[in-house]
Amino acid sequence: MLERLNQALDHLEACLDREIDMTEVARIAAVSEYHFRRLFSALAGMPLPVYVRRRRMTLAGAEVLAGDLTLLDIAVRYGYGSGEAFARAFRSVHGIGPGEARRRGAVLTAQPRMSFRVVVEGSTTMRYRIVEKESFRVVGRKARLPLVSEGLNTAAVAHLESLDESVIMRMKKLAGREPDGILSAVVYLTDSREEGAEADYWIGVVTGPEVAAEELDALDVPAGTWAVFDNRGPYPSSLQELWRDVFTHWFPSNPYTSRPGPELLRTQPVELGAETDSQQWIPVERERGSAGA
Repeated sequence: MLERLNQALDHLEACLDREIDMTEVARIAAVSEYHFRRLFSALAGMPLPVYVRRRRMTLAGAEVLAGDLTLLDIAVRYGYGSGEAFARAFRSVHGIGPGEARRRGAVLTAQPRMSFRVVVEGSTTMRYRIVEKESFRVVGRKARLPLVSEGLNTAAVAHLESLDESVIMRMKKLAGREPDGILSAVVYLTDSREEGAEADYWIGVVTGPEVAAEELDALDVPAGTWAVFDNRGPYPSSLQELWRDVFTHWFPSNPYTSRPGPELLRTQPVELGAETDSQQWIPVERERGSAGA
């Protein structure tokens, strides 16, 4: 998979001075565009659009300093319809406008080309199983919250603490499907796990699709395949590390890709840093062309 990802990055690099067809980039990687964006974000540590903008502004910065083309010509070359839009993108990367950078010969910021390689780390064992699950419903309470990649998500904690005992008892009575008990479900609103990006965050239980939510919120989830990971470690750092390991180690080594759908997490929140057991459900599908697909 890493070889195909690097081929896709080579194609992306060749298209920086024109509109990039991300569907074609994902096709070269032999995965869905959704999975390519998620996988890139986990491997690179930044969302794909951010990388593309930084690479374009790296090349544009060299041309700004060279002085051979007008600033408008450079803007158009890298896909910006106006000098103002180009100047905003340029400043977001370099911290200075293109006109001022040309006049002063400023020091600019460069985003190197990326490539992925395998680093063998035998110290981590991942326990997982593949589950084919019929359609179901998550019934509970929803809030729109910012993502936090490290440390405690205080907004999520506040959402949990806002639930009164009657709501929790109502949810427990409705529970009846695996994974059992009260859990969280996250529906991402962007194609990456960028810090601070918003997501719909549910606290609820899994029920049959026919169960009435009544005064609670309901999330209907179609049938599909799930990779289920068991984990034990300090809360919440081990959960955040598990998610990164799934995308940086498990997916590149297994014939599955991620697919749209909520990620489910069943855990028992404890004191910060205390050991806890958890179970993470990630929606997946078999890679195109893999055996059994």
